Amino acid sequence: MTNSNTIKFSDYLENEKRNDPALTKMMEKEEQKLDYAVAVMELRTSLGFTQEEFAKAVNKPQSTIARIENGNANPTIKTLEQIADSVGKQLTFSFV
Repeated sequence: MTNSNTIKFSDYLENEKRNDPALTKMMEKEEQKLDYAVAVMELRTSLGFTQEEFAKAVNKPQSTIARIENGNANPTIKTLEQIADSVGKQLTFSFV
């Protein structure tokens, strides 16, 4: 049985974002870091590398790769380009 006063978290969050531009901006930055995390993890796994193997291949510390993949790092475009170049890939991005 659902209480009529119950609100979904997603609805609550959307309402808060509408009322707080700073929250919206912060959430967009976090989403961007997670997009980087997923992209780097997908690249690494598509190459069949462990984090340690991938770190060696891209000449970065394993801890850097781990921080990127778990969303705790906001890598620069330069870092992402270096990663892509190291494994023969090209970094692309778009404005949405």
